This record gives sequence, C-alpha cells and structure tokens, in this order.
Amino acid sequence: MFQKYSLLTFRPHLWQTSSEVVREQPIYSTRAHVFQIDPNTKKNWVPTSKHAVTVSYFYDSTRNVYRIISLDGSKAIINSTITPNMTFTKTSQKFGQWADSRANTVYGLGFSSEHHLSKFAEKFQEFKEAARLAKEKSQEKMELTSTPSQESAGEIQSPLTPESINGTDDERTTPEVTQNSEPRAEPTQNALPFAHSSAISKHWEAELATLKGNNAKLTAALLESTANVKQWKQQLAAYQEEAERLHKRVTELECVSSQANAVHTHKTELNQTIQELEATLKKKEEEIEKLREEIDNAKEIQAQRDSLTQKLQEVEVRNKDLEGQLSDLEQRLEKSQSEQEAFRNNLKTLLEILDGKIFELTELRDNLAKLIECS
Repeated sequence: MFQKYSLLTFRPHLWQTSSEVVREQPIYSTRAHVFQIDPNTKKNWVPTSKHAVTVSYFYDSTRNVYRIISLDGSKAIINSTITPNMTFTKTSQKFGQWADSRANTVYGLGFSSEHHLSKFAEKFQEFKEAARLAKEKSQEKMELTSTPSQESAGEIQSPLTPESINGTDDERTTPEVTQNSEPRAEPTQNALPFAHSSAISKHWEAELATLKGNNAKLTAALLESTANVKQWKQQLAAYQEEAERLHKRVTELECVSSQANAVHTHKTELNQTIQELEATLKKKEEEIEKLREEIDNAKEIQAQRDSLTQKLQEVEVRNKDLEGQLSDLEQRLEKSQSEQEAFRNNLKTLLEILDGKIFELTELRDNLAKLIECS
C-alpha cells in the first residue's frame, strides 16, 4: 500500500500578552528596512533588521503623544517619541532619517519605493505638528492650573504585541503595508560618501587651482618687488652718499668761499635737494613696507594652499577606502549570485531525478495492475 503524504503548513508562534489594555493604537503603518547610526563612528549605518519590517505610527490618547515603533520578532528596534524639534530628512529617493536625542541615536529607513518614503515623511510632518500643538495646549493648561505635570515622572512603556506592530488583522486597515517580500532598499551610506567626497574633491581642486594661479602671480610679483627693493636700496645708498658728499661740499664751501651770499644760495639749493631726496627716500620706504605686507600675505596664502593640499590628500585617501569597500561589496554580490545559480542547478538535478523516480513508480504500478488482472 502506498502512503499519501501531505504538505505541512507551519505557522509562526504568536507572542501573547497579558490582559492589560493597550492604550496606544496604530494610526499608520508601512514596511521598511531599519538602520541605526554606528555609535562609534557616527558615520556608517548599521542594519537592525535582516528584512523589511513593519514601521508604525502610534498615538497615545492618555498622554497625547505620537511614537514611531517597530518590532523585529519580539525585539523593539524602534521606539521613538515624536517631538516638535525633530526633523525627518530624505537623503535619497528611497531612504530617510531622523535623530532622536532621547535615544541618543539616528534612525534610518530604506523603503521599496519613493512613494512610500514620501508618504512616511508627510505623516512625520503631520504628527510632528500635532505634537507641537499638543505641547502648546499642555503648557497653556499648566499656566492656568499652576499644577506640576504628571507626565514628567517618566514615560511608561505601553504593552505592545507583535500582532499590533508587525501586523496581523490590523494590517487590513493600513493599505500602505506590503505583505509580500520587498526588494531591500539599501541606505545611501555607500553612495553618499562617494558623491559627497567627489563634490568635496572637485571643490578643493578648484580652490587649489585658483590658489596655485594666485600663488604664481604673487611669486612673480614678489620676485619683481625683491629686485625693485634691491634697486631702490642701491639708489637710496647712492642718494645717501650724494647727500653726505653735498653736506661735505657745503661745509667746504662755507669754510673756503668768501662769498657768503653765493654760499648761502648754494646751501639753500643743496638743502632743497636734500629735502627732495628725503621725500623720495620716505616714499621708497613706504613702498618697501607695502611690499613687505604683500610678502606676508603671500606667505599666508602659501600656508592656506598647504592646508588645502593636505585636506585634498585626506579626501583622496577616503575615496580609496570607499572604493575598496565598494569592491568588497561587489565581490560579495557576485559570490551570492554564483551560490544562487548553483542552488538552482541542484534543484533542477533533483527535479530530474524525482521525475525519473515517478516514471519508474508509474511503470511499476502499471505492471502490478496487469499482474492483478492476469491473476
């Protein structure tokens, strides 16, 4: 006799709770991949769920607060109370994030489509505004009654069930929940550093090119100014020698010449010449001072260029690191695809063997039937 085999359908174990009354009710639900910022680096995203899970907005009518809650099995991976100072930011077409100062972390959600992300962001803004209004009303009530708030004693967590969070019958009232498995929307942590680093690199390269051009011009002007300074110093030395010679000549003329009027006139002319030379000398000294200031500015610009060059090198090192990470991810993806292909080939082989066994059993049955008829 042949035994009949039937497929067994296994249902996951449902997490039952006590008979406590749940004062929070989901008002909007969707599915997304959940991430948290790495607490050590504060830069990289760490996935907190292996697959897309249900993320729900909850409203606590008792305390008049809105919360975002998500469970992965029996583990709460998101429990964030919406406050008026929170901001939900779209970092890509399918990824958004917000910071929770109470939880001291940043949450990230990867959606299957841009529509789901936009809908979640709209609800976030709506409930954020509602939280702001509720806070203002609460403050007005406190001012009128002058009684301390009972809610400041600390937030009491409501008993939650996986059925109310990750979805059972309640999901029929939230059309945004996707029951089938969705393609995982990876965060932009890998893509954004490349785009951001590339933009920074281009910006610093443009700044560096401008500084190089300015530095070349200043260097040329500095060399020209240095040559002019040397020439002016030589002229100044010649003027000083000429002034000394003229002073000596005046002294000699005063001692030797008997013509006081002629000597006085000549002395006046010499004094005027000396004054002109002193005015010229003062002007040259002012020009030398300006050139010194330009030299100091050129040195400061050179220091800025060295700093920008160092930053550019750091950005290049970061880009190389990110390229290495991308290459590692591509290798993992190729390995995963090859393993899936091998698995499909094994399934095909097993299917062929199963078909052969079924054919043999069919022939055996026909033969046995013939033997029974003949007997």
